[in-house]
Amino acid sequence: MAEILRSVGLDIGTTSTQMILSELTIENRASAFSVPEMQISQRKVLFKSPIYFTPLLHDELVDGEGIRHLLCQAYAQAGIHRQQVDTGAIIITGETSRKENAATVLQNISDFAGDFVVATAGPDLESVLAAKGGGAVDYSADTGQTVLHMDIGGGTSNLALVEDGHITATGCLNVGGRLLKFDEANRISYISPVLSGIFDAKIGDCPSPAQLDSLANTLVSALEMAAGLQERTALLEQLWTKESGQVWASVPKNAVISFSGGVADCIESNHPDFAFGDIGPRLGRAIRQSRLCQGAYRLGNETIRATVIGAGCHAAQLSGSTVFYQNVSFPLKNLPVVTDISALSTLDSPGVLALPGTGAAHYHQITALADEIVQNWPAQPIYLAMEADMAKALGHALALRIYKDRPVLCIDRVRLTEGSYLDVGHPISTALPVVIKTLILNR
Repeated sequence: MAEILRSVGLDIGTTSTQMILSELTIENRASAFSVPEMQISQRKVLFKSPIYFTPLLHDELVDGEGIRHLLCQAYAQAGIHRQQVDTGAIIITGETSRKENAATVLQNISDFAGDFVVATAGPDLESVLAAKGGGAVDYSADTGQTVLHMDIGGGTSNLALVEDGHITATGCLNVGGRLLKFDEANRISYISPVLSGIFDAKIGDCPSPAQLDSLANTLVSALEMAAGLQERTALLEQLWTKESGQVWASVPKNAVISFSGGVADCIESNHPDFAFGDIGPRLGRAIRQSRLCQGAYRLGNETIRATVIGAGCHAAQLSGSTVFYQNVSFPLKNLPVVTDISALSTLDSPGVLALPGTGAAHYHQITALADEIVQNWPAQPIYLAMEADMAKALGHALALRIYKDRPVLCIDRVRLTEGSYLDVGHPISTALPVVIKTLILNR
């Protein structure tokens, strides 16, 4: 019998803040005589909030109370209380993630939003969520084509390379519509620090159309370099978000370019230059006239809502069904991932050890691994995540070798990388909901 999870997504971006509410349908896709295989079989968006301008106290501070008010308002419009939310993600993106109080605001809102609504940030995760929410992953899976998805927002452009329906590389550039903002008289009211050395103007100036076109074309050149459509120069290095991957190292020449984000709405629409008080419309036109749109390209199924759809519908996934846990208080949040057991002793809090595991492991292999883990694990709860289906057997072997009140968690069919973080929710039938994320928050 199918189970339903209510999932919320909240995207606090450079320009806009928005929320969605969705239903995730969980079903057992295995036969009656097989090990259960719980999968998310359907994702249905039930509610989309209005798109709000992200409230800021000033250029360096997020208005936490303002965002909390918007969240309360959206919950009321959706007709749901936070206690009715099962899962989801709040993601802070673009330039907003660099604000001084971003981490505090994010955590406080996450605690308010629901028990397993996780707080996260980081350009690589944003790239993944946008590619999923914008439909690039499904498009690649359906057509077999390689897709380079570009989610171009107010402060950053998040890139994801999708091959045969799987995201294989990500990257992020400081390219967005609100790197330059204007007042009602079309005078510059804000210049992002990332434009230093690129745009020669100051607050209060009224730049000429030629100056603005030159800036837009420069920013688009960086996107073309990332797509392999122009020779790379120092500009790409200057605008690269250093915490992200470098997708441009592996983009093939035949990739379909896919767009989402607020600027994507300006690619095929003729908005007035200062319609949004920024360079978004001009940047969109420059993209339309660039090499990015000379070959095969597509606008995402969702544009400005791509990341929030990804956060609400695609952030949570399910572990395998051969799991083991005892004395674990769910949900678990922000478990740092390591791939070497010796690194656990250097952590300030309990971490999770990621292992590939062994398919169809023999009894002596499992017991030998359990012995090694118990002997080398520090005085902390034992949390393990494996790719291969062997968590239940290993968990039982560990339980026989430790004190009965020691927490143990073993999950499988989860692939983790060093430096990421894992959240684990309350059990759903024979599986566990998990969110794999990065928590990079820096100015």
